[in-house]
Amino acid sequence: MIFGEFPVAEAGGLLLAHSLRLPDGVLKKRRRVTSADFQALRDAGIERVYGARLAPGDLDEDAAAAAVAAMLAGTGVEARRAHTGRCNLHATARGLFEVDAASIDRLNAVDEAVTVATLPQRTAVRAGAVVATVKIIPLAVGSEVIDGCRAAVGQGAAFRLRPFAAKRAALIVTGQPGDPAKNYATAVNGSRRRIEDLGSHLGLVQRCAHDRDAVARALREALGAGCDLLLVSGATVPKDRGDTIPSAIVAAGGLIERFGMPVEPGNMLLLGRIGDVPVIILPGCARSRRLNGLDWVLQRLLAGLPMGDAQIRAMGVGGLIRSAPEAVEDEDASEPEARRSASGCRIAALVLAAGSSSRMGGANKLLCEVDGVPMVRRAANAALASRCVSVQVVTGHQAEAVEQALSGLEVECLRNPDHATGMASSLRTGLAALPEEADAVVVMLADMPRVGASLIDRLIAAWDSRAPRIVAPVRGGRRGNPILWPRALVAEMATVEGDVGARSLLQTHADRVARVEWDDDAIFADVDTPAALRAMESR
Repeated sequence: MIFGEFPVAEAGGLLLAHSLRLPDGVLKKRRRVTSADFQALRDAGIERVYGARLAPGDLDEDAAAAAVAAMLAGTGVEARRAHTGRCNLHATARGLFEVDAASIDRLNAVDEAVTVATLPQRTAVRAGAVVATVKIIPLAVGSEVIDGCRAAVGQGAAFRLRPFAAKRAALIVTGQPGDPAKNYATAVNGSRRRIEDLGSHLGLVQRCAHDRDAVARALREALGAGCDLLLVSGATVPKDRGDTIPSAIVAAGGLIERFGMPVEPGNMLLLGRIGDVPVIILPGCARSRRLNGLDWVLQRLLAGLPMGDAQIRAMGVGGLIRSAPEAVEDEDASEPEARRSASGCRIAALVLAAGSSSRMGGANKLLCEVDGVPMVRRAANAALASRCVSVQVVTGHQAEAVEQALSGLEVECLRNPDHATGMASSLRTGLAALPEEADAVVVMLADMPRVGASLIDRLIAAWDSRAPRIVAPVRGGRRGNPILWPRALVAEMATVEGDVGARSLLQTHADRVARVEWDDDAIFADVDTPAALRAMESR
């Protein structure tokens, strides 16, 4: 490339370095001068112009920027159209941006004509976010510069996006007498905002006493519901591994991986695990909207990166996120009440729990425990942990005891005075109280303790509001439970009689049934007898 000041008569084919304002308009910079421009320039009294003349093999700034950007694009990162010597690279999904810093350092050392700027290492980004930009400084560069950039980058990917996995999170909020009511709402809403901003779902929210056994019980319930990320917001922040909540993690069969982190705010975070499921005791700053150490841990966990003692220790350099831990928190961070978030469609859950357990030898099977949790509570927890927007439970036989087993859960209990006539009456009781905004309802049987939130969410994912169908799980060609029913069939469901529920409607509307393949027998496994309960517990 030859850059300089040229007489207008010799400017044909020149790339203008600067915009020129003429009486009849503007010749913009980067314009390639044509013979038609000569007279306009002379009429404006311009005799010489600055610009660049490209040599064979030179690339103009847009072509050069696009070429370098193409070298950098990697998994989850794509280059967009170059313009004015700049080419931006964008994330294709929500995730954690990673960069090979050494490659970018080498590239930026090739020639001052080429610059690459990126987001900081492991920045959380949304789909479409700009993660890096390539800027060509002059109007053009030689092919040897592009070759040098290619050698600097090498064969490896300089950029990578680690997409966030969609987890099903549970939040346990502990309380003590006299705690301000807003503490619960702040903990719930703050956690939900963080989890769902990262593409996961906070479904199950539990309240319990600030007591080791109560917290351990809540942890086991969350695991039984199918949650794969557990958060605990304590009435007090632990001061030792032997304190209330850490000891509850151990009592629930877990271990403590790291207590405390070299990040401010966020010092008091505790990371544990129960099996493969992470458990995080939230630091006090979790109630704030501001970035803190909890965000870093969640982002890395959801991006599939290792997260344990060594990884948290390594966060110290750069871990001073803000220097004044006593700074005023967001004034609007505390909402008056906790809110349950809606999924893309409005699906309600209806749990039928009114049966008399006639084959259990006198015991109410729904109060029998599986893995330490009453069956009816397991069913309600699974519904709460799913993407259903509301959960109603129909009770009947020993209604008070069943409702007591659901104490503390965000469910509405509906009593069926005619429960002895069969399941159909319980179905009618629940459908009569179905929320008006519900587009469909998942009907669940409370005596199927292996049904978890993941199955319910699979049914919801298969439902299409544009062509509403019945959605049922199947295995080996055999249909099971629970079943999702569209609102359009609710009136017809309310006319069924006897003890078989809406089974006849499945035959009547066989052409409207969408089948979802399921990979285990949970969709068939109900508990009707003591032997079935023993077999369930042995599994």
